[in-house]
Order: sequence, then structure tokens, then C-alpha cells
Amino acid sequence: MKDTLQRFLFEQANVRGELVQLEDSWRAVLERHDYPVPVRQMLGQALVAANLLAATMKFEGSITLQIRGDGPISLLIADCSPQSRPGEDQSAYHIRGMASWQGEVPDGDLAGRFGSGQLAITIDPGTGGKRYQGIVVLSGNSLADAIDDYLERSEQLPTRMWLAVDGSQAAGLLLQRLPGNGDNDDWQRLTMLAGTITDEELLGLPGERILHRLFHEEDRRLFDLQPIAFHCHCSRERLANALRSLGHTEVTAIIAEQGQIEADCQFCNQRYLFDAVDVEQIFAADSVLQQGSDQLH
Repeated sequence: MKDTLQRFLFEQANVRGELVQLEDSWRAVLERHDYPVPVRQMLGQALVAANLLAATMKFEGSITLQIRGDGPISLLIADCSPQSRPGEDQSAYHIRGMASWQGEVPDGDLAGRFGSGQLAITIDPGTGGKRYQGIVVLSGNSLADAIDDYLERSEQLPTRMWLAVDGSQAAGLLLQRLPGNGDNDDWQRLTMLAGTITDEELLGLPGERILHRLFHEEDRRLFDLQPIAFHCHCSRERLANALRSLGHTEVTAIIAEQGQIEADCQFCNQRYLFDAVDVEQIFAADSVLQQGSDQLH
């Protein structure tokens, strides 16, 4: 039951909920970088939060949560991409994430780890859609506090989130009040019940037991579980396109100076190498395509 998203709905209360539990996908992120414990905690929380946010929206693109700060952790990125047509791994959501830090990262609140910073949430609906990004000052004692505040300001939808992380698992719970004439007493009661969850329960109990413990007296509807997997979008072809954008003159100058071009993916640590032959093949292919286009005209 790990690496899954469980969506549920309190139909009489006009409130929806989501429960995310990560295990193999979280370990796949940790295997690629040796993060200090405080950085792991923030990155795990951000990955869960990105997945929870992606599940509240109906689109086929991606959602990216990014924090930039002037403190020990200077950059943190968590990305979640819903998969409308799961591939061979049958995952409904792909996640990836990375963080940059310097020196010793203290335990404590957001200010102690990030300093003065900004929280940005970017929604990319994919082909044909318009990209949207919202940016707010990073505030609150926890990442859950900061995201709750962001959502209430940007969407005007009261939202509460609970996040927990350890060395092998990451989990989170979200409640969101839906538009309409829901009873405020219902919202207050449900968030009070959800607020009794402990980190140990979020990380250690199966999803069904968590929901039963919290809401066994509530009328709720469960949706099908949706699987989650680590997946990085980097590829040699994407990097080749990036080299094309630099232009033949600049790229060949780099080759002449360094002998080859090295590119490391910050998310998965995959290394890509391009030598002089690779570069000529990239731009030769472009030349052939251009000649064919000219002949058609």
C-alpha cells in the first residue's frame, strides 16, 4: 500500500481529502544524493506536498514546488507529473526532487533552514495550456503552514496539510474545503480530527487504518488508489536540444577549450557526455532538416 495516493470525499461536509504515502519512490530520491537529515526532511515533505497538490488539480502537465532562500538551504525543488495514461510501470504520478545547501543545516523552523526566502508553485498544464506561477514570501514555522497560507491566498480555498518524513518513508494528509455552501462546523470538526494524527501514524500505519482512526464516524467515499513512482524527465535528446539553442559557434568553442561537454542532471545524477563528433552530428541533423525544408518550398 506504499507509494500510493488515496483520495476521499466527505460528501455531506463539502470537503475533500488526500493521503500520500511514499516508500520506494522516496528511497529512489535519497539513493541519488547524500543529503543531511534536515535537508532530507524538507525535501521529503516537499515531494509529498507536490503530490498532494497535483491530485487536487485536473491536468496532464506538472506541478513544481520551489523554495529559494539565503540560508543554509538555498534551493529546493519538488516536481510531480500526473500521468493520464500510465506507462509500463503503471504509475499514475511521477515525482522527482533535489536540493542545494551549504554548511551545516540546523533543525528547526523554515527561517532557520532557508533564511529569508520565497515559495513558488508552478503549474504547467502541458501542450496547449498556459503556464502559471504563484510566488509568495516563505512564512510560517513549517512547510505545511507555508503551503496552507499560499493556497488560502491564491485559491481562497481553506486547506490544511500534515507532512511527515523519516529515512525510509514520507507521508502526508490534506483536507480542502470545496467551493459551495458547506457548513463551517463540519470543516472545523474534520480539521480538528485530522490534527490528532501523529508523524508515527502517518509513516507507520496503512492508509485504510489512518482514515478509519481519524474519520470512522464520518460519511466518506474512497476513490481507487493511484500508484506513485520516481521518474526523471532528463534525456540525452533534451540536452542535445539545449546545445542547439546555444548555437554551433558557441558549442564548438566549448569543445575546443574543454575537449568535451559534460552535463549532470541535478535530479537523478545521470551524467551525459558530448564530444566533437556528437556535436557535429547534432548540428548536421539540423542542417539536413533545413535543406529538406528549403527544397519543399
